[in-house]
Amino acid sequence: MWTPKLLMMNGELVPFADAKLHPLSLAVTYATTVFEGVRAYHMPQTGQFALFRLAEHVKRLQVGMKLLRMDRSYDTPYLLECLERLIRANEPDSDVYVRLLVYVEGTGLMATTGPVGFTAAAMPREKPKFAETGMSLGVSSWNRLEDNASPPRIKSTANYHNARLAALQAKSDGYDGALMLTAAGKVSEAPIACFFMVRDGVLITPSKSSGILESITRDTIITRYHELTDKQVEERVIDRSELYFADEAFLCGTGQEIIPVVKIDQFAVGDGGIGPITRQLSRDYFDLVRGVLPAHPEWRTLI
Repeated sequence: MWTPKLLMMNGELVPFADAKLHPLSLAVTYATTVFEGVRAYHMPQTGQFALFRLAEHVKRLQVGMKLLRMDRSYDTPYLLECLERLIRANEPDSDVYVRLLVYVEGTGLMATTGPVGFTAAAMPREKPKFAETGMSLGVSSWNRLEDNASPPRIKSTANYHNARLAALQAKSDGYDGALMLTAAGKVSEAPIACFFMVRDGVLITPSKSSGILESITRDTIITRYHELTDKQVEERVIDRSELYFADEAFLCGTGQEIIPVVKIDQFAVGDGGIGPITRQLSRDYFDLVRGVLPAHPEWRTLI
């Protein structure tokens, strides 16, 4: 597996090990950071890389910067140019995971809004170990953040303290991961990804008002499911007890891609295996992101 050599800070390539940020910057002291994970899939037939849904990732990043009232933004053409230089400089020979962070890099008071900087790191990322076997999830006693407290629909690093608490509890309790509920006791998402379940042949996912990240992978699954089956995904409130009626379940996200869920609260999901809808969507997703399928070329930015 290839090793990252360089990362980018404020448009300049620097040695990976030498990147520095002041410990009293607001990014550190008050978590004034928004970020994106972007996949660049290697296409062996051409040697190119396909950044998947870059425009949507940048748009979400920009909304996060707006919400945190940062005093500058970055546009898609500039970030694309930076990511192209970054990826080429690291000479990867397989898939690339890019972590893009924008933050208030200056020191100051809590309400300081600048100066703003960014870091982009290109790294290899192994396939999640549960992709073939599936995960066991435990419903967490930690509630998902509420929109009027710290909006979970944006990728702010501050939000992930809530997710980390749930993930640590799940690990301590013997689960592979957690599933979080809203303050009203309805299903939200996992700390690492969005949640889908199949019940009586219907694909269901928590609505955007269920304290979820407005996930780009979630949107991809919803769009492709309709195109493949001519059926709509039900986006709605899900009760906790409905989880135990599920015939299939899976998580999805840029980092995790698609991970089957085979057990929830020690109850088997369906027959405890990976279901046909999950397999179909997983195959379609990987063919789509690598350009094996011609559908949605606008989602793949080739470099």
